[in-house]
Order: sequence, then C-alpha cells, then structure tokens
Amino acid sequence: MTLCAVTKGQPTAVVALARAVGLTCLGENYSDELLAKASPSDGMAWNFLGPLQRNKIGKLAPVVARFQGLARLVEAETLARVAPGASVLVQVDATEKKERNGVPLVEVPNFLAQLEGLSLSVDGLMTVAPEDRSAAIACFKNLADLAREASLPVVSMGMSGDLSDAIAAGSTMIRVGSALFGPRGEYRSATQG
Repeated sequence: MTLCAVTKGQPTAVVALARAVGLTCLGENYSDELLAKASPSDGMAWNFLGPLQRNKIGKLAPVVARFQGLARLVEAETLARVAPGASVLVQVDATEKKERNGVPLVEVPNFLAQLEGLSLSVDGLMTVAPEDRSAAIACFKNLADLAREASLPVVSMGMSGDLSDAIAAGSTMIRVGSALFGPRGEYRSATQG
C-alpha cells in the first residue's frame, strides 16, 4: 500500500514536515501549487492529481513522478511527446452513472488500447468516488476489477473520508490530505499564529 500525502491547499512548509516524518509520495491537484512546492531535487515522488492541461505539461514534467488523472487522448499525446516514458494512471469514472471526471468505465479498455502506441508507462487506474457510501463501495469494486482484468498493478482510490472501503476493495494507493494535515487552510493558520 502506498500513501500519497496530498498537500493541496496547504503551505509549502508541509513538504518539509512530510519529509521529516518519512513521507516521500506527495500529491497536488493544481499545477501552480505543485510547481511552487516541488523541485526536481527535493527527493519527493510528486504526483499530479486530476485533469491535465496541455499548456502546463511542459512545466510539470521535470518535477512530476506520476500523472494521476489522464482521461483524454490529446493530453496523453502531449505528455508522451513532452515527457516520453512518463508514469500515468488513467482516471476512471467508475460510477454506474456518469458522475465524475474521467474515462467512463465501459470505455476504459478502448482508451487503454489507444495509449499502447504512445511512449507512456500506464501503471494503473485511479478514481474519485461519490460521497454516498454504497455508491463509493460499488465504484471501488468496479475499478479494482477493471485494473485486475487489464493487469494493471496500481489502483489509486480512497481519500481521507473513505479509506477503509477503498482498501477493502483492493486499493494499492490511497490519497490522503486532510486526515494528515487538517482541513485546507487550517494548517496555514496554525503555522502563522
């Protein structure tokens, strides 16, 4: 199990705190925030979480170890051109209805086939579950089953509020922010006062 500590909305000092307690996998949702916190030599495995913007890929590539959130072929093509061999997780809408960002569950095999010709390392799948617990459990099961069928080793699912269900369903990576650092903004005010 890999813990990806999500520093979204937290001050830059969180990076040093994470390093001090032995965390090496950090994640960010916003490119500008990641670029302000990361450096190629900081020893951290930075994960970019969520939708990619093609105009940001060139800036992110030197500091991002893994892109979690690939969901469009045009982004994949740009990433393969700018950062050949980049590690990616395909973001999947693993809900029964189209509720989340990502490749719809039924379209994932076709999307994976399209990625085969690109110079990317497709390591697994990721999803963000709905808030309803029963829907989240179904979503987690769907994603884990699909990853197993596609022989993909990484299943990134589960955040601060739904960790136990994601782990029980077969998550190999959890993305935790508020459970580690407190609500966004709270850490910032605690360090300033």
